[in-house]
Amino acid sequence: MKGFESLTFTRQIIWRIRGAWCLVIMLLIYMVAVAEMGGGDSRVMTRFADMAGDLIFFGSLIYLIARIVHNKKLLKNRMLLKEQMQMEQDERNQYLHDKSGGIVMDLLLVCLLFSTMTAALFNMPAFYLSFALLVTAVILKSGAYLFFSRHA
Repeated sequence: MKGFESLTFTRQIIWRIRGAWCLVIMLLIYMVAVAEMGGGDSRVMTRFADMAGDLIFFGSLIYLIARIVHNKKLLKNRMLLKEQMQMEQDERNQYLHDKSGGIVMDLLLVCLLFSTMTAALFNMPAFYLSFALLVTAVILKSGAYLFFSRHA
C-alpha cells in the first residue's frame, strides 16, 4: 500500500472514516438483501445461530460506529492524534501484528465473520462449520499474539 503510506496521518484517518461509513452502508444493504431473499427464518435457524448472527451483525455495526466516533475525536484533538500515530508506528506493535498473521489474518477473520453471519441465516450445517473455523482462527491469532508478546 505505497499510495496509502504517502498520505499524512490525518488524511489516513479521514480515509478510515470514509471506509467505515462505506462498510456501515454495505451492512445495511446486506440486511435488506437478506430479508428480501428470505434469510433468517426462525423456523430453520437454531437459537444459537440466531444469537450468533445477531451478535456478529449488530456487533459489527456498533464497532464501526465506535471507530468512526473515535477517529473523528482524533481529528479534533491533535494530542490524541499524535499519540495514536506513535502507537501505530511503534515497532513492537507492528512486529506483534505481523507475527500474529498481519493484514492477511485480519482479512480472513472479516471474511469468516461474514460467512458465519450469512450461513447462520440460511444453512445450519454450513453455520456450524463456519463458526468452528472462525473460533479456530481467533484462537490461532490470539495464541500467536500472546506467544510473541511474551518472547519478544
